[in-house]
Amino acid sequence: MANVSVFNMEGKEVGTLELNDAVFGVEVNEHLVHMAVVAQLANKRQGTQKAKTRSEVSGGGRKPWRQKGTGHARQGSTRAPQWTGGGMVFAPVPRDYTIRLNKKEKRLALKSALTSRVQEGKFIVLDELTLNEIKTKNFVNVMKNLNVAKALVVLGENNENVVRSARNVADVKTALVNTINVYDILKYNTVVATKAAVAAIEEVYA
Repeated sequence: MANVSVFNMEGKEVGTLELNDAVFGVEVNEHLVHMAVVAQLANKRQGTQKAKTRSEVSGGGRKPWRQKGTGHARQGSTRAPQWTGGGMVFAPVPRDYTIRLNKKEKRLALKSALTSRVQEGKFIVLDELTLNEIKTKNFVNVMKNLNVAKALVVLGENNENVVRSARNVADVKTALVNTINVYDILKYNTVVATKAAVAAIEEVYA
């Protein structure tokens, strides 16, 4: 089992924590991680884009000039794609971009992402993360003490003071255990988790 240092909010090491290999020590499956990221980004797409084809634009009911004898190229409608105001040739239409992964694939992808962060030394455990008031400066100081810039902060339970203090900090995102995902784990340079959050993750995914 991997051992990681536990820090307090002042950035001082106050102990160690043994991580469960069933969650933080699996064999990293890069293919599944890639699939999970692609699926998440695809599922965010609304798919509501739409443009009109030549059959849908208004006007153009009559032939603009006779077929022969004018010197112009033959034309059947002023709403053909080559005309200004005409329809689009292969117009986009509303579609569903959803990509589905089964539960086992999702779980293994998440475990792989967490394991990769531990292996890279980019998984920091805090003994606790509490703030007495909603103050961005206090939260920034905690991040500075940990020497962390771009981070995903995982909380064991919802703490409004922490969440609202971190809301205005660039490159920092807070998340609860049930909302973490592969994309966010990989997007941010470091994962900062409280001991309570680590215990909850192990309970859910082990």
